[in-house]
Amino acid sequence: MKKIAPPARLAAAFEQAGLADIDVLEFPDGTRSAADAARAVGCDISDIGKSLIFQGKNTQTPVLIIMNGADRVCENKVEAVIGEAIGKADATQVKDHTGYAIGGVPPFGHANAIRTLIDEKLLAKPAIWLAAGTPRSVFCLTPAQLCHITGITKGHILDQNAP
Repeated sequence: MKKIAPPARLAAAFEQAGLADIDVLEFPDGTRSAADAARAVGCDISDIGKSLIFQGKNTQTPVLIIMNGADRVCENKVEAVIGEAIGKADATQVKDHTGYAIGGVPPFGHANAIRTLIDEKLLAKPAIWLAAGTPRSVFCLTPAQLCHITGITKGHILDQNAP
């Protein structure tokens, strides 16, 4: 593992949030999946915040869901929050919406503004590991830091356990 500079948009987001001292780490074996990232960092897979891009089926509006690495997104719950049926964005759509390739999408610092939702389970973690713009790099934030940078509020939280 080595410390690297984050991509420009991600670095600018850190700077704007007053978090320019966040370390971005690169792992030679990669962090493309939540399981890969957990192995590389040495944490539980549920400590990984995977950034998943969906989009409205009618409006094509992108939605970023920051989900704990151990669970899958309940699309019905997302649809209830955003008021529209959703589908997973393909690789080209992810790149167009965020500026990053699948496997390296950070939770902020995107090419375009994206509505963001977060899995409630991540908010109970002391630290969350997140993709840093490449399939080999990650960084760590507290839930409070992540909410501050992304603007996540109560209306952006997904309770995966709710009926």
